[in-house]
Amino acid sequence: MLRNFLKTAAVATSLVAASAIAATAADFTLRATANSNENDEDYDGLVVFKNYVEAASNGAIEVELFIGTQLCSNGAECLQGVADGTIDIYISTSGGASGIFPYVQVLDLPYLMADDRVAEHVLSGDFTRKMRDMALEDSGGAIRLMTIGNTGGWRNFANTQRRIAEPADMEGLKIRTVVADLPQELVKALGASPTPIPWPELFTSFQTGVVEGSKNGITDIMGMKFPDAGLQYVTLDGHAYMGALWWMNNAKFQDMPEDLRRVVVDGFYALQQATFASPKRKSIQAYEEFVAGGGDLYVPTPEQKEAFKEAASPVYDWFQSNVARGDEIFVALTEAVAEAEAQINAARDADLN
Repeated sequence: MLRNFLKTAAVATSLVAASAIAATAADFTLRATANSNENDEDYDGLVVFKNYVEAASNGAIEVELFIGTQLCSNGAECLQGVADGTIDIYISTSGGASGIFPYVQVLDLPYLMADDRVAEHVLSGDFTRKMRDMALEDSGGAIRLMTIGNTGGWRNFANTQRRIAEPADMEGLKIRTVVADLPQELVKALGASPTPIPWPELFTSFQTGVVEGSKNGITDIMGMKFPDAGLQYVTLDGHAYMGALWWMNNAKFQDMPEDLRRVVVDGFYALQQATFASPKRKSIQAYEEFVAGGGDLYVPTPEQKEAFKEAASPVYDWFQSNVARGDEIFVALTEAVAEAEAQINAARDADLN
């Protein structure tokens, strides 16, 4: 009888503890959305974020994931939801946020960050905090930039017609871009014709010749089966790091006590690291499948890469002159890149000795 009593008491105690945790879980609920799918780096990041935040807060924060277009369908709509508080967390590309924060297109400026190591160093430091301050100011304190990760690796030029080894090879090609001005200016600077096409229409546009090329990462190219539509040439010029901007409703963040804000900040750090890593792994198989299917993969020489940068350089002046606060954020990025390169080179030299 005593054994049964102790067993009953233990069960009752565990139920009380479970109830306490459940009650605590209702303290804060974060509704997070990504207009992508479960094969995407954005989803990988959100899963890591959810797991970390819920565990580290001891159940005080619950994270609900909405993958796809359940809550909103595009950058402007989703960011309005963040500002209104109907959405707590949203991830956008620079193009998706440029209508509200045009200066985020600085991430699309070509050839400023040389590789993953530089990009990850820059996006983990004060540059992101600078952009956060600008976005808070321009949104009236409503929208907070939490971190910048990656979504798809690096943008490279791909096309259906020929190998692109140097800028002259771009001449006359119809290259798909988003509606934003900066990528169109880049394509024009390289001698090609920018053609804005909605993403869902791109496969058919390759088939019909409406466009002949694009600026995409290899995981997007293979995920959308673009080689089946004739996309057979990829040049690994790495002209832009595919930054993922993670936004949060600032009032929701500030309403949390400091210990839970710390958990959320650390959760976004874990998310960032996951999105840095995910494209590296996924791109291995994507490149292998592209080549196995007959695709032509070309890596420009350092001299050719420099020629691309030189040809694209007018875009830097255009950005600073035509984009609101463009000069301010351009200086912030180029200074952060210089600092990152100095620190990375010093660390590399130390490791070589």
